[in-house]
This record gives sequence, structure tokens and C-alpha cells, in this order.
Amino acid sequence: MAIIITDECINCGACEPECPNTAIYEGADEWRYSDGTSLTGDVVLSNGKSVNADNVQEPVSDELYYIVADKCTECKGFHDEPQCAAVCPVDCCVPDEDHVESEEELMGKQQFMHPED
Repeated sequence: MAIIITDECINCGACEPECPNTAIYEGADEWRYSDGTSLTGDVVLSNGKSVNADNVQEPVSDELYYIVADKCTECKGFHDEPQCAAVCPVDCCVPDEDHVESEEELMGKQQFMHPED
């Protein structure tokens, strides 16, 4: 499953540089599927959603750091554990019960975003 950042977040920013998928953004920052991935142009995500990877997306949160679930792989394919959770000083990076994915699905998403890795 993806990771979420709870409202206990203190906006320290420790998590953002740790994400190998560039799935973590500062509150109110716009994002793109192409940020930190190999995705460009029109793509179909593993959940069947069609998007243009280069188009700007609305922030998930206006106040706190947030994780884009479509880009989060729990660091599968890169690390043994989610790095955001490992470095968070207040333990606010937790599993997102609304985005449950198997290890195979997470690895598939990682390979889709980073085919050369």
C-alpha cells in the first residue's frame, strides 16, 4: 500500500529528499507524474487511469507535506523499507489503508516509473 503523511506532520521536510519516486511534495506545491520518473507524455497508470505525465497536477494538501499515492511504491525496488517513515521524527508517515497494493503491484509500479533501473 502507499504511505500517507498524517496531520501530525511538523513540515520538517526530512522525508522529501528520501523518496526515490519523487512522490513527496511540500504542501501547496503542484506536482507531475514525470517528476523524478521516466514517465513522459500520455501514459496509462497501473490503475487504468490515463494521464499526461508532464501536466501539472493540483496539490493533495495545501498545508502539509503530502505523498502522491499513484507514485508511491513504499520504496520497493530501491530500499527494504519506506524511507520517509524511517527518517520521520514524528512517525507521521504511515501505511495508507485507502491505497492497498501487493508487493507485486508496488514492484510493477516501480518498474513502470523507472524501467531503466
